[in-house]
Amino acid sequence: MRTRILPTTALLALTGALLAVPASSAQLITAASTEICYTPQASTGAAAKGGRGNDTREISATEQSAIEARTAAILKAKRERGSGIPQGALAAANVPVYVHVMAAANGAGNVTDQQIADQISVLNKTFAGQESSAAANTGLTFTLAGTDRFYNDTWHTDGDTTTYRSQTRKGGANALNIWLVDFSYLGIATFPWDYSRNPSIDGIRVDYASLPGGSATNYDLGETATHEAGHWFGLYHTFQGGCTKRNDEVADTPAQSSSTNGCPEGRDSCRLAGLDPIHNYMDYSYDTCYNQFTPGQSTRMSDNWVAYRA
Repeated sequence: MRTRILPTTALLALTGALLAVPASSAQLITAASTEICYTPQASTGAAAKGGRGNDTREISATEQSAIEARTAAILKAKRERGSGIPQGALAAANVPVYVHVMAAANGAGNVTDQQIADQISVLNKTFAGQESSAAANTGLTFTLAGTDRFYNDTWHTDGDTTTYRSQTRKGGANALNIWLVDFSYLGIATFPWDYSRNPSIDGIRVDYASLPGGSATNYDLGETATHEAGHWFGLYHTFQGGCTKRNDEVADTPAQSSSTNGCPEGRDSCRLAGLDPIHNYMDYSYDTCYNQFTPGQSTRMSDNWVAYRA
């Protein structure tokens, strides 16, 4: 997500897990919500794409351990049954995408078919590693499976959000649903491990102005959807956990103390090795600054795909 916000109600959900976790971990996550990633619009003087705080709740090390243990156990079981991807290999999947245009009654937000086609092209370009020689090709591709349009002022501004998503979502766990709305964030997403608990709201919400050709200054190249889709595949922000070795559970994304605003080359906010990964799609940089997922992120997305969405 980009420039995201995290209300205190945005908690991580892990209930309905296929794997039992230690009692202490289970108690931490039992009553959690499924809302995860918030990206607030840019505002003067605010950091990280204008964010007024992190777009996800700070996830404790205990919760991270529970998520990682659960995912590892599911992957192990699938591989033993011969239904998973071999260790070290990447999933090659084509993801059906359903785009839901939530326009206002007067037509505001009614993006064009060309903008939607351009957004799908951006997803394919960014996940194929085509914006930088340092970027990983994740093996994930995207095909537009359908577009629908609604003219409802409440839905347009993300009101009654659970209802409109449950009434319009299409496809199964492998289908990426994108709702285009007009709200105070750039984007919001759900994590893959939450699908089994509440499948009807699974997907990403993106400000319609962030699509290619939109009016969201510095965030109008369609890469907000790339960031949100990264969460949908199971990636954390690169600044998750701050200056810790564990940070985002990906070894080849250097730790950073906080999110990035703009494109500050050479930023180094942690004493740990490596400059801040300001060009990574999972930071909060400008669209023009983004250009890569890392091999480690690609592996993580593949593992989460196999565990929860394949």
